Amino acid sequence: MFDLGLDDKVVLVTGGSDGLGRATAQRFALEGAKVVICARRSEHLLKVADEIRKQAMQRLDKDAKIEVVGYPADVTDPEDCASLISKIMSKFGGIDFLINNAGASAAASLEKLNEAEWLADFHLKVMSAVRLSKLVVPSMKMRGGGCIINASIGGGKAPAAGSLPTSVMRSAGLNLTKSLANEFASEQIRVNAICIGLIKSMQWVRRAGNKNPQELYDDMAKRIPLGRVGEAEEYADLVAFLCSKRATFITGASINLDGGMCPVI
Repeated sequence: MFDLGLDDKVVLVTGGSDGLGRATAQRFALEGAKVVICARRSEHLLKVADEIRKQAMQRLDKDAKIEVVGYPADVTDPEDCASLISKIMSKFGGIDFLINNAGASAAASLEKLNEAEWLADFHLKVMSAVRLSKLVVPSMKMRGGGCIINASIGGGKAPAAGSLPTSVMRSAGLNLTKSLANEFASEQIRVNAICIGLIKSMQWVRRAGNKNPQELYDDMAKRIPLGRVGEAEEYADLVAFLCSKRATFITGASINLDGGMCPVI
């Protein structure tokens, strides 16, 4: 058996109520981890946490203790971030893994963006990761190590025209990843980034509107060397592996998960 060694580990997944975050939370629950998800929509968040817990119980031993908790939080709000970590510390006594997954696609040209849009994206994609990382590092030090995963995109390495402000923020996130990896390697805190390509998620479903999202996915697949759109579970599997005891020699890496789409490694 390929044991990832995630049993009883405490993981926080931001943006954990939909899409990639939900798939990640589900993966950790199936591995026996204690899972905390956060998002802004309280009612939806609590419903999803309950669904993840029930789904894990159906697939695992009925006697297994499955812990999945939803704490409403806006990761762009410093007070919400501090309160979130405080609640996790009170309930579980520490945090082993932080998955900075919260974010939304924003792509436009320079002339169409105003300063407020730049700042909103900065707080969502950069400062949220900075704040939460700073808040969890003391716990990880006390526990003898940990892992931080930052969600990014290939555009953070190779930006296309009209990809602002996301490409700039994701580039900053990759710099943050490498900086923190170097700073905390001696504490056995590993920090890696996953550069996501075109992967099935709720944002694409919403963009499809009344149309069948599969039609959108089929069109997107034409741009991908492997000829298909990625699955949320593939992202979740990679996150779980990078946090696991099987990946303890990997830190400071930015891994493309995009079917070969990004032009740089």
